Amino acid sequence: MSTDKSLQVFTDEAWAIWEPLIQAVQPHGKTPLQNLRRTITAIFWRHTNGAKWRSIPPELGPWWKAAQTFIRWSKLGVWERLLALVQKQKSPAL
Repeated sequence: MSTDKSLQVFTDEAWAIWEPLIQAVQPHGKTPLQNLRRTITAIFWRHTNGAKWRSIPPELGPWWKAAQTFIRWSKLGVWERLLALVQKQKSPAL
């Protein structure tokens, strides 16, 4: 993970909360677990900044991987399932 604070969407504390939720809803086999944080960070960075996919900083991995993951997960309903899990949480870190 980049040390550039402007690219850090998830602190380690926040990622510790988000990771099990994401792993609970993610489809198996497409996004390797070691790249999951970087890919999700790229997706969240893009949506937070209102940027185009190609504007994702290279430190967050290939833009096309983030775009493919976002689109595939959208079609599979992963984001809706993730939202439902997050809404059940009471933690202020979310």
